[in-house]
Amino acid sequence: MNALEVGDLRVRFGEVPAVRGVGFAVAPGEVLGLVGESGSGKSVTGLAVMGLLPARATVTGSVRLRGAELLGGTDRELSRVRGRDLAMIFQDPQSALTPVHRIGDQIAEAVRAHGGTTRSRAWRRALDLLDLVGVPDAARAARAYPHQFSGGMRQRVMIAMAVAHDPAVIIADEPTTALDVTVQAQVLEVLKTARQATGAAILMITHDLGVVAGLADRVLVMYAGRVVESGTAEEVFYRPRMPYTIGLLAATPLLDGGPPVPIPGGPPPSGALPPGCPFEPRCRYASAPCRTTEPSLTERAACHNPQRPQPRPAEGPGVRRTRSADVILQVTGLRRAYGAVQAVDGVDFEVRAGETLALVGESGCGKTTTLMEILALAAPQAGRIVVLGRDVSALPRQARQELRRDLQIVFQDPAAALDPRMRIADLLAEPLRAHGVAEPEVERRVCELLGLVGLDPDFAGRFPRGLSGGQRQRIGIARALALRPRLIVLDEPVSALDVSVQAGIMDLLATLQLNLGVAYLIVAHDLAVVRHLADRVAVMYLGRIAEIGSVEAVYGTPAHPYTRALLSAIPVPDPRLERGRSRVLLPGDPPGPARAPAGCRFRARCPLHTELGAADRERCAAEEPRLRPAGAGAGADQSVACHYSEGLIR
Repeated sequence: MNALEVGDLRVRFGEVPAVRGVGFAVAPGEVLGLVGESGSGKSVTGLAVMGLLPARATVTGSVRLRGAELLGGTDRELSRVRGRDLAMIFQDPQSALTPVHRIGDQIAEAVRAHGGTTRSRAWRRALDLLDLVGVPDAARAARAYPHQFSGGMRQRVMIAMAVAHDPAVIIADEPTTALDVTVQAQVLEVLKTARQATGAAILMITHDLGVVAGLADRVLVMYAGRVVESGTAEEVFYRPRMPYTIGLLAATPLLDGGPPVPIPGGPPPSGALPPGCPFEPRCRYASAPCRTTEPSLTERAACHNPQRPQPRPAEGPGVRRTRSADVILQVTGLRRAYGAVQAVDGVDFEVRAGETLALVGESGCGKTTTLMEILALAAPQAGRIVVLGRDVSALPRQARQELRRDLQIVFQDPAAALDPRMRIADLLAEPLRAHGVAEPEVERRVCELLGLVGLDPDFAGRFPRGLSGGQRQRIGIARALALRPRLIVLDEPVSALDVSVQAGIMDLLATLQLNLGVAYLIVAHDLAVVRHLADRVAVMYLGRIAEIGSVEAVYGTPAHPYTRALLSAIPVPDPRLERGRSRVLLPGDPPGPARAPAGCRFRARCPLHTELGAADRERCAAEEPRLRPAGAGAGADQSVACHYSEGLIR
């Protein structure tokens, strides 16, 4: 008997169809991946199965758990099932945990909700569950509060609560989306452990095809509220038939492949679906039947013209440029402390004209603080920042204002970065007017900027709420380009976007740089994205640079154990490769800049450190490594802060 069976599931919010006839089954111990862009209906499907949709939603069809029908049950009836036989791991563990209760009490509460056990037994069970999901020192951790845990540790707690009663089905809704790549790898291992311990069927809802490749036995691809392709992981990844699936795979950035290829356009609004195939306006293979008749799901794909994927272009986005002699930005010995917290501790790098430098690393490594120090255009606490040959610590107010023309920023969240009360034309005109540009020139420049970022002139009259996420980010980029800057700082510019939209923004950034010669300083946690955007990369750990060099050198011959761990943790959208490769799983989380250890800051998590002799380990504990040339076998411009990196690059 299947653990979960869903038949002809339909969800409407008023007159808007969100899920349209979805059906699937999941066997005990099986992992089913549910993938698609934002708005495809995948999360609504999971919430409908759990019975957690708001009262205004109309749900029809069938949801059977171990043969028992759940749809139509009262909240009291569903409450007997939720958490015991049917569990859910939510996307944001911080919102899912009560901030004023201890971790152990919250897990024990989940145990007692269905078990009828004593408080002492529930507490012991909570400790066992924390140990199962790999939380160190479970007895101490159980007495902590959620705010004292990192994002990865909070997600482990959510997994512990989900498996408390050995459920038949676990629904995991984007369980790794907001996590660093190293923590994501840890959480995925914990999910595998949970499946082995409980034998539960898992419905994995995610947009990350690499995660699906590593975990899922079968995959459903959703678009416009329907399943448009279904098959085993090998069938969907190696022999996709639906052009939408092929587009998602081609849009995914790879560490060792060609550039991601964007899918044109965006998904249709749920309340205004076209009469034929919803994907037809974006499909390069569309024919006459596609415009009039929506295809049924037959032979794995809902498509009138099933296709085979074409190979990607072999080269990356543009040819890597020879480094210019013109230094746009120079940072030397930069330090920034907040009380006892040394957020940035002696950072050195430079950015030259027309090139891209990426700062990468886990949350808390200091990369965003570094950006903020540069953007302030003020004297740093320690060190030196030189922009276009001018030391910012000595700039008078007027000179600082003039220099801001040449230094602009694109923020991570395009929705939060744009004033919702202003039309697009005014948003683009604002920096021009602030710097005294004449009004006729402002109007001309607004039209020019929209064209630069691939948007029609009629976007000028719209408000941000009427734009998709990708379109809003294009407006953010256009606004940054308004004053023709020499350097643009980009803080996680594509992390909030679907993979298909992400590919389009990456292509736009590469094209703009090639045509305008602008330099980029990028902060990002996705090393696959950085691989296709950057010329050079600096890997940061606890406020310092652990490794820096060209993308080819750092990705090809990583010299620092931390860099190797980051690269190995990136999920690859290839089932055979992803499941067969070995990973460097770092223990725990970074200790935090307030507790940075003496000597090498990475040594407590370093896999190389455990292999060293006693004398070498003592050196790591006593002497902090400084950046130096990586040596034979490394790139010519590659530097590393590790005492014993030579053994890694032989």
